[in-house]
Amino acid sequence: MTQTSVSTHAWALMAALGAIWGASFLAIKVGLEELPFLTLVAHRVIWACLILWSYVLIRRLPIPRDPRIWGAFLVMGLLNNVIPFGFMAWGQQFIETGLTSIFNAGTAIFGVLVAAMVFADERLTLRKGIGVLVAFFGVAVAIGLDSFRQFDIRSLAQLAVIGGTISYAFAAAWARKTMSDLPPQVSAAGMLTGASLIILPVAFVIDGVPQVPTLPATWAAILYFGVIGTAFAYLLYYRIIALAGSGNAMLVTLLIPPVAIVLGALVLGERLAPSAFAGFGLLAIGLILIDGRIFAALRKG
Repeated sequence: MTQTSVSTHAWALMAALGAIWGASFLAIKVGLEELPFLTLVAHRVIWACLILWSYVLIRRLPIPRDPRIWGAFLVMGLLNNVIPFGFMAWGQQFIETGLTSIFNAGTAIFGVLVAAMVFADERLTLRKGIGVLVAFFGVAVAIGLDSFRQFDIRSLAQLAVIGGTISYAFAAAWARKTMSDLPPQVSAAGMLTGASLIILPVAFVIDGVPQVPTLPATWAAILYFGVIGTAFAYLLYYRIIALAGSGNAMLVTLLIPPVAIVLGALVLGERLAPSAFAGFGLLAIGLILIDGRIFAALRKG
């Protein structure tokens, strides 16, 4: 569903969601101070899973019984949670929260490319193609020339975060093909169930017996990104789609980096290179070109 107009209420919800997801990058960075990244991801998906299933049961939403749907949930959990959450959390150990959020905004770029490859009605137009090229150039600028000249752990961390955004893109295509008929809240709960089934044994094998956090800041981080940044954020996201359409909901990706950058600077003392801001500017221009509504409004005017 795509709508060209956005109400004041919808804008307020998008701003709230951008702030919530922007702050999630800070919470993950804080949690990484004490916990291994896979254990952190396990906390994120498990608590969010329990909360969303509670919501589904309270609302008495229909629970799927077809084994094929549960298989689709497993794949979705891998593509939309385990891989991107894991890659981004690992990457955040070596790069700034704000930079991670800038790369995360590139999800829409890869989403357009994957959709063009998979769906006949999502072909790449000239405008979208130009937008993708501009956005790709923005990502390259944000990475920085030094990362291309001398490949190190920071370079690998940046590529890992970008790999997570590519996984998000494939997850979006998978969801459209397999779960479009399900209530979104049920899809989210099922997806997080699949993610939990995958990440628990993986975290146990690699990280060992799960650690019990001892620092209050770690518990606060887990509470935030598990309950607010994942479970509540999914419900809010679906509300925005219902009010403004999926096309307008994409604009949230542009609201996340400013929040993450400011919080990273205020709380962690992070300072991003000018190339990161230039890259985000180009990425934003690319996403606006892909979206196309500004040009449609200008033509009408």
